Amino acid sequence: MSGISDESPEAAQLQAAILAGALPFLRRYAGDTIVVKYGGHAMGSDMLSNAFGRDIALLKLVGINPIIVHGGGPQISAMLERLQLRSAFVDGLRVTDAAMVEVIEMVLSGSVNKQVAELINRAGALAVGLSGKDGGLIRARKLMRSVRDPDSQIEEVLDLGFVGEPDRIDPRVLYALLGSGLIPVIAPVGVGANGETYNINADMAAGAIASAVSATRLLMLTDVPGVLDENGKLIPELTAEDARRHIESGQISGGMIPKVETCLQAVRDGAKAAVILDGRVPHACLLELFTKRGSGTLIRAD
Repeated sequence: MSGISDESPEAAQLQAAILAGALPFLRRYAGDTIVVKYGGHAMGSDMLSNAFGRDIALLKLVGINPIIVHGGGPQISAMLERLQLRSAFVDGLRVTDAAMVEVIEMVLSGSVNKQVAELINRAGALAVGLSGKDGGLIRARKLMRSVRDPDSQIEEVLDLGFVGEPDRIDPRVLYALLGSGLIPVIAPVGVGANGETYNINADMAAGAIASAVSATRLLMLTDVPGVLDENGKLIPELTAEDARRHIESGQISGGMIPKVETCLQAVRDGAKAAVILDGRVPHACLLELFTKRGSGTLIRAD
């Protein structure tokens, strides 16, 4: 705070007051599993990345079990450009051929995955990087998209290549890691029925994992404050019925629709609640979990 030295009695009292205020929330979530989808601008800023690592380490050290699922779109795009492989997108999904999926797996499961785990390790907790292929964690199926011709109104099915969606989650490897005091950090790459590799949207992967482990919270870090009303104000909480109504009315639109739908599916299939929050805000996860006001839009089942 302005005018208060970090070593002053006032600063110490403020720090103690903050810790005391967080106590009811620490008790509420003790022993619970929290799934965090990490991506967007939060991954591109050193300040935000380091704060994220410290926050996740803190969650573990106070008795919460975090599971991290990360994206890596900008890193993938940079590597594809270096290799002169051109990308095309359909509804925000990267069309992925056989050559491209090898690069995507290399980037997500390699450099990005280990960088995220290291952020947490450096902060004092123990994180282990893995992909959805490890331990059969994410069994995937091919994801199909269709578009309707505006003139003929005929729907055409688009082949996105090796783009998948979660078909089945086997959480045993996650339970083994959590039981050993480790934090799983997961790259959203899955394996198909015939051993093929699928690139999976990180939001989808996080939602499916949150459902499989009956997470108390799914925290979706995004580049917006949350779901906004018609006046641009944050909506702090929505029931599933509210969310569906806002989608039908068009109040929830564009790229927010798939995020909200992922949250709806997660809470329908086993997660207790999901939150869409702004990963550009320092300590967004702590603000959501450990303050009365929260930090984003919480979506509950009806």
